[in-house]
Amino acid sequence: MLVWSRSGRLVLWVLFALLFGVLFLAPLAVILLSSLADQWNGVLPSGLTTEHYSEVVSGAAGSAVKASLITGFLASTLALVSGTWAALSLRLQGHALRRLLGLLFFIPSAVPSVSVGLGLLVAFSHPPLLLNGTVAIVMIAHFVLISAFTFGNVSAGLARLSPDFEQVASSLGARPAYRLWHVTLPLLAPYLVAAFGLSFALSMGELGATVMVYPPGWVTLPVSIFSLTDRGDIFAGAALTMILVAATLILLLGLERITARATGS
Repeated sequence: MLVWSRSGRLVLWVLFALLFGVLFLAPLAVILLSSLADQWNGVLPSGLTTEHYSEVVSGAAGSAVKASLITGFLASTLALVSGTWAALSLRLQGHALRRLLGLLFFIPSAVPSVSVGLGLLVAFSHPPLLLNGTVAIVMIAHFVLISAFTFGNVSAGLARLSPDFEQVASSLGARPAYRLWHVTLPLLAPYLVAAFGLSFALSMGELGATVMVYPPGWVTLPVSIFSLTDRGDIFAGAALTMILVAATLILLLGLERITARATGS
């Protein structure tokens, strides 16, 4: 319902600012202050320092950032390829089959990530396919958890795509492969970039399944943050959290710029 009065709009803006500040800005501000706090015994820190950032950077933070970036990039790329392929294939099927197979794609997202990790751990801990203790099982866990979101984004893009462009290309003699690479995929480019960005952000923050299957030497940022806070090192965990936020934000902003250039906006 639209609010036309000036006082009503003002009240709504105030409520929005309060909710946004309490639910989003306040937790992020507390984490930022914690990452810079020397000691925190009162309402505010008694002193500020960058020592916690130095500790985590000189420690295992570099390896954790590398592990998270590689895992997120590879898992998101695989999810983008498979999700796009599935969305394009299901578009050619009947309505009932399309709905059924589309529902199957979203089943992993409805299962708790810890259960996914446990299932993979049990499934791949015995021959003939022994992946327990390898990096591959981490990639599979992330792929399983993010593939549904990639499929959903691409499917939404295809639903908004007018068939006129492809029909015109076909009438001009374009073969299916040429029509796919030069008509369909370029029109889907904003949705593909958005799907990759969402998948990457979800992968960078994934903890439940990763903590069940990660091997020694391949510790992602969320697992490192969990380990630090579990040991009571809250300030170092907060510093590593800000590094995670910064790395994810920089990548998403870069993807947004790529999308803006591709669409000419």
